[in-house]
Amino acid sequence: MRLKFRPFVLITLFIATAANAETYKVDPVHSSIVFKSKHIDTSYVFGRFNDFGGTVNVDSDPSKMSFDVTAKVESIDTGNGKRDTHLRSPDFFSAKEFPTINFKSTSVKSAGDNKFEVTGDMTLHGVTKPITVTIEKVGQSNNPQFGERAGFITMFKVKRSDFGMSGMTNMIGDEVELAAAFETKKG
Repeated sequence: MRLKFRPFVLITLFIATAANAETYKVDPVHSSIVFKSKHIDTSYVFGRFNDFGGTVNVDSDPSKMSFDVTAKVESIDTGNGKRDTHLRSPDFFSAKEFPTINFKSTSVKSAGDNKFEVTGDMTLHGVTKPITVTIEKVGQSNNPQFGERAGFITMFKVKRSDFGMSGMTNMIGDEVELAAAFETKKG
C-alpha cells in the first residue's frame, strides 16, 4: 500500500511541531533572585530582589525555548535599610533612572542532562551586554493544587563595571555572583 501525503497533512504536522513551546510564568512566591558581593575584600554581603517576574517558553527542543526575566531595582533588599537606599542611589544602581534589570535570551541549546547553555542580553544600569549562562531544569510537575509547573536554576557572575557601575570598587567588589531559582506556572 502506498501512502500519499497531502499538503494539508504536512501543514498540520508543521503547525503542531512549531506550536509545542508552552509559556510558563514565573511564580515570584516560589522563586528567588539572590546575589553576593565582597565588602572591602574581606567578607561577603548577600542581598535579593523582592519584586521580579518573567516568562519561560518550555519545549523539548531547546532551540525553541526562551527566557525573559525582569527585576525591579527598587526592590533590592540586603537586610539593611541604609545600605539599600545607598544601593538605589546614583552611586550604584540609580534606580530612578534605571528602574529594572532584564535578561532576555537570544538562543538556547542543550548543555547535557536538563542543562541549557543560554545566551541573551542583560540590561543593567542602562547598559545592554550579551552574556551566556547555564540554566538547569530542576523539575516539572502537574499538581492538582498548583497546576503545571517547571523549575529552573542558574548561578553566574557579572562585573558591575561592565555595566557602568564602577563606583566604589575599592569598597565593594566589582564581581557580583547571582543565583536565580524560578518556579514557573503554565498559562
